[in-house]
Amino acid sequence: MYGDPALPADFTSLPYANPNAPKGGKITLGNTGGFDSLNPFVRKGNVPWQLHQFTHESLMGRSWDEPFSLYGLLAESIEVPDSRAWVEFTLRSEAAFSDGTPVTVDDVIFSYELLGTKGHPRYHGLYRQIDTITATGPRSVRFTFKGDNRELALLAGMRPILSKAQWEGRDFANAPLADIPLGTGPYTVSDYDAGRQVTLTRNPAYWGADVPFRQGTHNFDQIKIDFYGDANVLQEAFKAGEISAVREFNAETWATQYDFPAITRGDVVKSTFPHQKPSGMTGFVMNTRRAPFDDWRVRDALIQAFNFEFINETLTGGALPRITSYFSGSTLAMQSGAAPDAVAQLLAPFKNTLPQDTIEGYALPVSDGSVRNRAGIRAAMKQLQAAGYSAEGGTMRGPDGTALEFEILLSKGNAEHSKIAELYVQALTRLGIKAVVEAVDAAQLTQRSNAFDFDMVHFRRALSLSPGNEQRFYWGSTAATQEGSRNLMGVQDPAVDAMIDAMLAAKTSDAFTNATRALDRVLTAGRYVIPFWQFDEGLIAHRAEMKYPNVIPIYGDGPNYMPEVWWWQD
Repeated sequence: MYGDPALPADFTSLPYANPNAPKGGKITLGNTGGFDSLNPFVRKGNVPWQLHQFTHESLMGRSWDEPFSLYGLLAESIEVPDSRAWVEFTLRSEAAFSDGTPVTVDDVIFSYELLGTKGHPRYHGLYRQIDTITATGPRSVRFTFKGDNRELALLAGMRPILSKAQWEGRDFANAPLADIPLGTGPYTVSDYDAGRQVTLTRNPAYWGADVPFRQGTHNFDQIKIDFYGDANVLQEAFKAGEISAVREFNAETWATQYDFPAITRGDVVKSTFPHQKPSGMTGFVMNTRRAPFDDWRVRDALIQAFNFEFINETLTGGALPRITSYFSGSTLAMQSGAAPDAVAQLLAPFKNTLPQDTIEGYALPVSDGSVRNRAGIRAAMKQLQAAGYSAEGGTMRGPDGTALEFEILLSKGNAEHSKIAELYVQALTRLGIKAVVEAVDAAQLTQRSNAFDFDMVHFRRALSLSPGNEQRFYWGSTAATQEGSRNLMGVQDPAVDAMIDAMLAAKTSDAFTNATRALDRVLTAGRYVIPFWQFDEGLIAHRAEMKYPNVIPIYGDGPNYMPEVWWWQD
C-alpha cells in the first residue's frame, strides 16, 4: 500500500514460519456452541469460525508481520499501475482445487460475481466498486475499479476462489449442509457430525506445497474441531486431555487456575505472545436504531454507570487495562486530549454535529473502584436529566413518562459475560433503570444480531494495523440498514463516512494515520459501545508436543497463527 514489501522477490518463507517444520501429528481444538453449515461464504447458518482459513485460498496472502503488504498465493504475479485504477493477476499454472481440477480465470471471475451478489454481505462492498473483471490471457485476469480507492488493488486479491463447476446454476446462498464448497486450501473436510465435530485432513496432493508463502505452514496431518455447550465444559475437556490447545482471555484465570496435573507434569505448557495490533473493541454495544440509544447523552449515561474499575477488579483481579478507543494500543489510536491540527482539520467540517468533546478531547470515565461508584452515578444522572429523564418514584422515566427499560442480549453459557452483565444491572438499578439479561443459544444470537433485533448485545470487533474498506461494513452509513452487516450499533454519521473516505484516499502513511486517528476519535466519542478490557499479549495453553517458531509476528497470536505455523514434535 505504501512503499515496498519487506520481503524480497525470492523470499523462501514468511519470517515467522519455520520452513524446516516437520509434517505430521493430530490435534483437537474446541469451539463453543454448534454449527449447522460448512459454507463460510454465505449469511445463512452458523459455521466453524476457523474453517475457511484451512480449506480455501485467495489470489494473494497476508503476511502477519506487515500491516499493508500482500504476497502471491494462487497468483504468481501481480501488475498494478501507479494510479491503482486496475490490477492484473496471473494465476500459477499448478494452482488446483482439492479434487485436482485446475483453477482457471473463469473460476476467478465466477467467484467474484457469485460472492458479490449471492455471498455474505461482507463481500458485496468490493464487488460494487469493481467496474469490470476481464480475462486478459489464458491465466491472467484484470480488475478495473470505479472511483479513487487505492486499497482496492489489494482487496481484489483477498477473496476466496470457488469452483465454477461446483456452483454454476445452483443455489449457493441456501445450499444444504452436505454441499461443502470445494476449495484450494491445504485441508479438506474429511468428516463431520452436524453441530458436534468437524475433522480436517491435510491434502497430501496439495498444489501449493512448494510455494514460498506456504513453507513451514499447515503442518498437522489432522485438525479436529469439537464443539461444547459452554466455555466451562470446554475447559474441563482441555484439562482431561481431550483438547490440544486453548486460548485464554482472562488474566486472573491464567494466573490462578492453570495449575492442574497436566501442567504440573509438563504435558501442557503455557505460552504468551506479545503483539502490536490495535485493541479492537469489546463490550456492550447499543443499538442506536432504537430509543433511547439514539440519544448520545443517554449512551453517555450508560457508560458512566458502568463501573469498569470495580468489575475489572472483581472478575480479573484488575490485571487487564481498559480498552480506551477502537485502535488503542497501536500507532493508529487517537491521541489523548485535544485533536492535533491534522486530525482537527479533517473533523472541522463536522464540528457542529459531533459531541463537543470529539475534537476538544474525550476520555472514558474512571471510577474510584468502590462498588457504589457515586461519581459515575451522579454523572449518569446529570446526562439523563439533560436528555429529559427523571427518576421520580424510583423509576427512570423519559419525557413522555415511559420507563427506561432494555434488554442485554448474551450468548448462553458464557459465564464471564453474564457476570459482567449482572454487576452492571445492579448499578443500573440504582439509577432506576430496569435492564434484563436474555441469554440465548449461538444460532439465535447470530440471527438476532444479523437482524439488529436487540437493545444491547455483547460485541467484539477485532481491528488490524491496515484498516480499509471493511470499515464501511463495520460503521458506514449504508451498512447500518444492511441486515447481516457488522454495523451493529447502527451508526449513520457523515463524519464517520468522511473519515473512512479519507483513509482510503490517503497516498502517504502519515495521511492514512491521521485519518484513522480521526475515525477512532469520532467512534469513541460517539459513545456507541461500553468498552471492557484489552489483551496486550496472547495466552495459549497447549500440549507440550505442539511447537511454534522463535519469531513472533507483529500481530502476535491471531486466528491464523495457531495452528497455521505450529507443528507436532514428540
